[in-house]
Amino acid sequence: MSTLRVTAEVLTVHEHPDADALELAQVGLYRAVVAKGAYRTGEAAVYIPEQSVLPAALIEELGLTGRLAGSGADRVRAVRLRGELSQGIVCRPEALADVDLARAAAQGTDFAERLGIVKWVPPIPPTMNGEVEAAPELLPWVDIENIQRYPAIFEEGEPVVVTEKLHGSACLLTYVAEQERVYVSSKGFGARSLALTEDPRNLYWRAVRGHGVPEAAARLAGRLGARRVGVFGEVYGAGVQDLTYGADGRRDTLGYAVFDVCADIDGTVRWLDATRLLEGELPLVPRLFEGPYDSERILGIATGRETVSGRALHLREGVVIRPAVERHSPVTGGRAIAKAVSGAYLTRKGGTEYE
Repeated sequence: MSTLRVTAEVLTVHEHPDADALELAQVGLYRAVVAKGAYRTGEAAVYIPEQSVLPAALIEELGLTGRLAGSGADRVRAVRLRGELSQGIVCRPEALADVDLARAAAQGTDFAERLGIVKWVPPIPPTMNGEVEAAPELLPWVDIENIQRYPAIFEEGEPVVVTEKLHGSACLLTYVAEQERVYVSSKGFGARSLALTEDPRNLYWRAVRGHGVPEAAARLAGRLGARRVGVFGEVYGAGVQDLTYGADGRRDTLGYAVFDVCADIDGTVRWLDATRLLEGELPLVPRLFEGPYDSERILGIATGRETVSGRALHLREGVVIRPAVERHSPVTGGRAIAKAVSGAYLTRKGGTEYE
């Protein structure tokens, strides 16, 4: 899940192709449906992204009472309005009436706290929970920003690698060579440097033991001369999320696929090519494209049917984009890595979003 920032943005306004009273306000590559005439191209307004949880007063002010997602009808999610995908909310809250929004947009001011907006935290099912312990040696996973919000992460024509994004639950494994110790965690626990104590009922431990991930990580540490190795995989199947890829998380057919790997070598953590290092040793997420970055082409690849099962059983969640050569991004201040999510995935009915 990406980080939450509620910022002022300079808008580009487009006609709605199927509604005379509506328009589309563009932020990055996102578009949000707005009332016609409310905003003009070049003006600034506040953009509230998906997965934001709004306070009751702001929901009432925006006229959205009973129209948002979640049990409290307070969470922003993507919807289709008159056939057009609307992602996020564009508004000018009364609490910011004294703010120069154009200047705030230039400065990148975050208004989340001032507006009382927080990030939605998915629930943790019992099979993904458990006893935890402090794990300062654990290598954490990073939040990935959406390329539609930050389109400048990659330059057009830059060599990139695109892999399929699976709808499961992220599993973090760290192998510490000097201790021959294995730490296993979820993304949420890992962000707090906590590891799950081993339990045969736990989803993540079942996945890594069932697929021999600790042994593969130990072999990789030996080949690289690494003090620590991090293997990051997606656990998937029935009972994990609503998209199953033909696997069953409740049985031995629990799905697992590696999407990233890093190694602590000489005190520096380096992100490496999982396919080059682990192909033939562990299941890997499908690699869909290698070549020059083209934003329209990438967004097209993000849609369609999944390829994990080999049977196109259901829609694709999206894709993850990386540069062919790992690098830093001045846009995000971290790794140059991003996701693009399918509109059909965002607006599907009955979907689950566990951590």
